[in-house]
Amino acid sequence: MLEKLNAARIEGADLYDWDELVQEDRVHRVIYTDPAIFTAEMTNIFGAVWVYLGHESQIPANDDYITVRLGLRPLILLRDSQGKIRALFNRCAHRGTTLCRKDKGSARIFTCPYHGWSYLNTGKLRAVPWPDGYACDFNEAKYNVAQVPRVDSYRGFIFATLNPDAPSLIDYLGAITKPIDEWLDRQPKGRIRVCEANRLKYKGNWKLAYDNSGDGYHVVFSHRSLLEMENRQADVANKGMSYYKGSPDTAPMYIAYMGNGHHFKDKRPNIQKRAGGLWAVEGPAPGSEHYADALRRRFGAKAEEILDLASSEPVNINVFPNFSLLGNHIQVFEPISVDETNVTWYGTAVVDEDNALGGAVDEINALRMRTQEQFPNFGEVDDLANFEEIQRGLACQEDEWIYMHRGLGIPGRVKTDENGIITAPATDEVFMREYIKEWKQLMQAAPRIVIQREP
Repeated sequence: MLEKLNAARIEGADLYDWDELVQEDRVHRVIYTDPAIFTAEMTNIFGAVWVYLGHESQIPANDDYITVRLGLRPLILLRDSQGKIRALFNRCAHRGTTLCRKDKGSARIFTCPYHGWSYLNTGKLRAVPWPDGYACDFNEAKYNVAQVPRVDSYRGFIFATLNPDAPSLIDYLGAITKPIDEWLDRQPKGRIRVCEANRLKYKGNWKLAYDNSGDGYHVVFSHRSLLEMENRQADVANKGMSYYKGSPDTAPMYIAYMGNGHHFKDKRPNIQKRAGGLWAVEGPAPGSEHYADALRRRFGAKAEEILDLASSEPVNINVFPNFSLLGNHIQVFEPISVDETNVTWYGTAVVDEDNALGGAVDEINALRMRTQEQFPNFGEVDDLANFEEIQRGLACQEDEWIYMHRGLGIPGRVKTDENGIITAPATDEVFMREYIKEWKQLMQAAPRIVIQREP
């Protein structure tokens, strides 16, 4: 219908020369400020590629659901009564009312609060009040709830796309599966459970968060108060992200661009490779020393490995366009408008059904909850302030360019291996230059976007 109305690009975003907007060393400010570009992104990015929706542990049983978004599209992510994971549009097929108004729950049937149409959790229409008032055949599929045609998961992480021509999820993730696997495999049997979240909002474009997700250049400046807090005690030094002090360009950490917009900042080389190495750099938190002492009395030398599970994994694993694994968190970016974005930090807990940890799982998760309080409350707020100030600065229409050329043109600094993975010092902006090329290609494309309905 949009094509019939000649409104596929409602506000003329197709008039842009994308090669002019995205250059080798800089991008134009309008990619963050133009509502027409944002509108096109909701189709070309958040409709056409695999977008993260949630984790299987959030819908563990048949009939469980959570409400999420695919770009601006409200969805019900659920496990139906037969155990199949689906992403239903959270919209009654009758008049468009929001069908489910709770954040999470369990339901075999969803009933529209407006006119009482009810649907099975497969999306199929179940009943219409006083159907004699209609001359139509309610067995037609058009009266069922629309849903996302392709939903898949990788090791518990659920993604979806409206693009039938998109590659498989495993092909889309590509090389980024290796750090995801490593992140998971430090847990018993590679399993986690998603916990409640820190929910934040900033007045800025969603790409500002993704620009920052692999940025090691800002840390020592933007997060100075966090670094001071983590190292505030006289007998404590080199805690948290203190490895950014001094000369981070020459530190062993690095940034890697892994294709399809995905990138990975690996800070693990800064940490001593020994049991207890991660816990040794974890910032102090009130009460944590009592748990640590009790675990050491109980488990002896093995306690150091247990304590490492409570510590933040020093990685930034970023899956384009909206998903990151940071420390022990799952971070999700949710665009609201061209200059408003939600950022949610989900905590994660260790799962130990086989008692591989000798009954210490509750203590680990108690510590883990405390360590997961650190960055969202003391670090992310610094980043969100930066994003808002960038968006404010981009209102200067005549000052058109944003530069991303750190590391560009310096011989030997940026390297590409035989698999096409690009690596550079953790303070370089190569990840931004590469992911924005992917963004540009997607914005130049004309993806085929479809929905499906149960027959």
